[in-house]
Amino acid sequence: MDLTAYRTLGRSGLVVSPHALGTMTFGTPRWGSPDEVSEAIFNAYTDAGGNFIDTADVYAGGRSEELVGGYIASRSLRDRLVLATKFTFNAQPGNPNAGGNGRKNMHRALEGSLKRLRTDYIDLYWMHAWDLVTPVEEVLQSLGDLVRAGKIRYFGFSDMPAWYATKAATLAAAHALPGPIAMQVEYSLVERSIEREHVHAARECGLGITPWSPLAAGFLAGKYEQDGSGATGQGRLSGSNPFGNSKFTDRNWGVLNALRTVATSLDRPLAQVALAWAAAQPGITSLILGASKLEQLHDNLASLELHLTPEHLRTLDESSALDPAFPYGIFSPAVNRSIFGGATVKGWGQI
Repeated sequence: MDLTAYRTLGRSGLVVSPHALGTMTFGTPRWGSPDEVSEAIFNAYTDAGGNFIDTADVYAGGRSEELVGGYIASRSLRDRLVLATKFTFNAQPGNPNAGGNGRKNMHRALEGSLKRLRTDYIDLYWMHAWDLVTPVEEVLQSLGDLVRAGKIRYFGFSDMPAWYATKAATLAAAHALPGPIAMQVEYSLVERSIEREHVHAARECGLGITPWSPLAAGFLAGKYEQDGSGATGQGRLSGSNPFGNSKFTDRNWGVLNALRTVATSLDRPLAQVALAWAAAQPGITSLILGASKLEQLHDNLASLELHLTPEHLRTLDESSALDPAFPYGIFSPAVNRSIFGGATVKGWGQI
């Protein structure tokens, strides 16, 4: 497999690479990459056939979009690339209408992104996060209006409850409206919560899944060593960061040890094995890769050549399995047989 092993994103006609290039590192001083390195990363990804670029208006205060727009324009790549960006977060402290998912902020954010990206349309416009306030009907209608106006081609939802995406997709199908085609959510060996609801919702609604942080902000790349309740090492998880110490748990260190065992047996870097595991999971369309160094990008892209054996997958699955939680623990083969009078019955899609 390589970056040109294209696939459609969800139940749509939008064709994307198996790995997307995440650009949160572009223009970010502490843990990101200098501008010349960001450009080298962008060029290496697109030269390898990658076509899926993911950014956001909030990344580096808009500088990520500016850099991406400049790189695309300098090489005249706009028609070849699937350009994705996001809206939701506030741009003017003290002004509540400069944030959120309401129609007013959506239009403000889009106009700013179009200018910074030097384009007149966005291929995939993401609602960056559920704002807990705006009705899903308003979000759906507003994004549909932008599709009809030609300012965006498709849209998707990031960091939202599964029920929210399901309601939007159902309303769109029932009323013949443009609907979401994908969800962007955190997913990795140490963060598998989406398997409880989101993965099943995506399958039922025809949504592709593009995981962010498949390396758990560098934790699964082996950048850190356990040190009491924290860790030593340098990267995004050192110093102030959105995750705090949440990745440095006893459970996660155990997962990392299992990953190290599999990686050693394959003579491959930990990051490649972690990415190969995520890419092999049901429902996953395209992993979002972030890199602050060119060699990191090349190392991560090499995971496309790696195919894990059933034994390797089983080792990683068992070490990182979700803890039982209601009501999922009820849905077992034994209960299935009890419901159907001793017979084991498989539904459509399970056969």
